[in-house]
Amino acid sequence: MKNIFKHLRGDIFGGITAGIIALPLALAFGVSSGLGPTAGLYGAIFLSFFAAILGGTNTQISGPTAPMTALSMVIIATLIASNDGDVGKALPIILAVFMLAGLMQIGLGFMGLGKYIRYIPYPVVSGFMTAIGLIILTTQTLPVLGYYPGEDTALVESFKPKAEAVLLSKILEEEAGEGLLVLEDFSETVSRGGKISGDEIQREAVVLASNYASGVLGSIKVLPIALNKINWIELLLALGTVLIIYGFKRITKAVPSTLVALVVMSAVAVFFVPDYRPITAIPSGFPLPQWGIFTEISVLDLTPYILTSLTLALLGAIDSLLTSVVADNMTKTRHLPNKELIGQGIGNSISALFGGLPGAGATIRTVVNINSGGVTRISGMISSIVLLLILLLFSSVASLIPAAALAGILVTVGISVMDYRGLKAIPILPKDVKIGKFGISSEVIVMLAVLLLATFWNLVYAVGIGLVMASLMFMKKIGDSTSNRSILKALPSNGSKDEEEVIDADGDGIADIVIKQIMGPLFFGSADGFQKLAKKIPSSAKIIVLRLETMDYIDQSGLYALEEILVDLSEQGKTIYLVDLQKQPKFMMERVNMVPKLIPQDNIFKDYNKCFSYIKKNHQLN
Repeated sequence: MKNIFKHLRGDIFGGITAGIIALPLALAFGVSSGLGPTAGLYGAIFLSFFAAILGGTNTQISGPTAPMTALSMVIIATLIASNDGDVGKALPIILAVFMLAGLMQIGLGFMGLGKYIRYIPYPVVSGFMTAIGLIILTTQTLPVLGYYPGEDTALVESFKPKAEAVLLSKILEEEAGEGLLVLEDFSETVSRGGKISGDEIQREAVVLASNYASGVLGSIKVLPIALNKINWIELLLALGTVLIIYGFKRITKAVPSTLVALVVMSAVAVFFVPDYRPITAIPSGFPLPQWGIFTEISVLDLTPYILTSLTLALLGAIDSLLTSVVADNMTKTRHLPNKELIGQGIGNSISALFGGLPGAGATIRTVVNINSGGVTRISGMISSIVLLLILLLFSSVASLIPAAALAGILVTVGISVMDYRGLKAIPILPKDVKIGKFGISSEVIVMLAVLLLATFWNLVYAVGIGLVMASLMFMKKIGDSTSNRSILKALPSNGSKDEEEVIDADGDGIADIVIKQIMGPLFFGSADGFQKLAKKIPSSAKIIVLRLETMDYIDQSGLYALEEILVDLSEQGKTIYLVDLQKQPKFMMERVNMVPKLIPQDNIFKDYNKCFSYIKKNHQLN
C-alpha cells in the first residue's frame, strides 16, 4: 500500500494537469469528428481511465488523438452519408465499428503482436504523421473561415436536382426489393415520387452539399466559395486562439496555453460577440450506455466494416505504442506492449459503449503528465476523473465555447503533429534512386508516397503501400549489401573478435573500456535491439569502442537510433571511438553532422590495433 501512494502527490499534479490539457483537445476532436464535442469528452474520460488501470505503460495518458480522429472522421462521414445523412440513424453502426476495433486491439494484445509495431520503418511513420497534420489543417480551414457548406443556401440549392435523383433511386431500390417491375408500370413509381416533400429534398441536398465539401479534396474544392463568404467574427476568434496558444508559451509554460486560449476566447465571445457560433450543447449528467449497438444492428450489418475496424485497431496500436516508447525514454522504464494493447482495447470498447470517440496514447498529454510529476497509473485515472467532474459540474459553461476557438486549437494540433525531422531530412539523405538525371532517396520516396496517398486518398491503404515499398527497397539494399560484403577482406586475426568485450585496464575489477562489434546492417528492424546497447554498458566505463566492419548499411531509423545512443553516452562523459566505419554509414553520419559533431575525425580509425594504441597513449585510465 505504501508503494502505491509513494508518488501520490506527483500523480495528482500530473493527472490534474493532463486532464486540464485534455479538455480542449477532447472537445475539438469531437467537433472535428462529426459526432460533436460530447463524443470527444466521453472518449477521453473512459479511455483514459481504463487504459491507465489495465495498460502496460504506467505514465500513459490516453484519449482521442489526431491520427485516430482523422480516421474516425472519414468513417463517421461515410456511415452518416450511407444513412441518409442522419447522425442518429447512423450512430449504432458507428459505435459498433468503434467497439469492434477495441475488441480487435484486445485480440492483438493476447496474440502477442504488440512487439512487432517497432518494425514499422521511420519514413512510413513520418509520412503518415505529416499527412495527419495536413488533413487537420485543410479540413479546419472552412471552420476557421466561418464557412459551413450545409448552411450555404446557394450551394445547397445547386444540389437539389441531384437530391431528387437520389431520392428517386431509393424509391426504385425499394420497388426492386418488393419485386415490382418498374419498366412495365411506372404508376407506382410516379405515385411514390409524388409524395416526396420539399423538406426531404432540402435535407438530402444539405447532406450532399456537406459530403461534397468533406475531407481534404472537398475542402479544397469549396475553398474559393469560403473565401468569398468569410465570417470575420469566426475568423478573428480562431486567429485569436492560435495567437494566444503560441504567444502564451513565451510567457510561461506553467499554465497550458491551450487552456488559456480556450478560456480567454470563450470569455471574449460570450461578453463581446453576441452573434458568435457556439459548439453543440454538452448534456449534463453521467454518460448513458448506447444499447442500440446491440439492439438495432446485427452481426451481418457489421460484417462489411470488419476491415475498417481492423484499420482503426492497428492505427490505435501504432499510435499508443509510439507514445509508450516516448514515455520509456523519459522515465527510463520499459512498457509492456501487449498489455498496453489490451488496456487500450478495453478502454476503446467501453468508450464506444458510452458513445465516445476511439483514441490512443496521447503523446503531448503523456509528456505533460511525466513532467508534472506523474509516475504511476493513478495519474491517468485522475486525468479521467478531472474530465468527468468538468462534465458533471460545468457542462453548461462548456457549451458556450466558440466553435471557432476549437478550430483554432485544431490548427495548432495540425501544425505540431507533422514530422519536421523527416521533412528536413529530405534534401540531405543520399540520392540512391536515379530517375534520368534526377536523383532522390528511396526513403524519401516512401515518405512522400505515404504522405500523398494518406492526404488525398486513404490513410490505411497509404500505410500498407508504404510498408510494402519500404520492404521491397530494403530487400534490394540488403541483397546489394550482401553481394558487396562477399568481397570484403577478412577481419584481422589480432584484437577482439567477440561481439562484446569489457576490458579491465588496471586489474581492479572495474571496467574501463567497452568494445562492441555491431553485426550487420543497422536498419528499422534492428534499431530497437541496438538501443538496448546503452543499458549493457557499465557505468564505470570511460571509453566505448564500436567495431563497425560488418555494418555496411544504415537506414534513417538506424541513424537516429545511433545518434540517440551517442548523445546519451557523450552526456555521460564517455569517449567514443569508431573502428572501420564503412562508406555508406559514414556518409549518412556526415550528412546529419554526427561526424564530426558527436564523433571527431580523430576518433575514427580504420585499424583496430591503431585505435587501441591511440587509446593507451592518450587516456589515463584508473
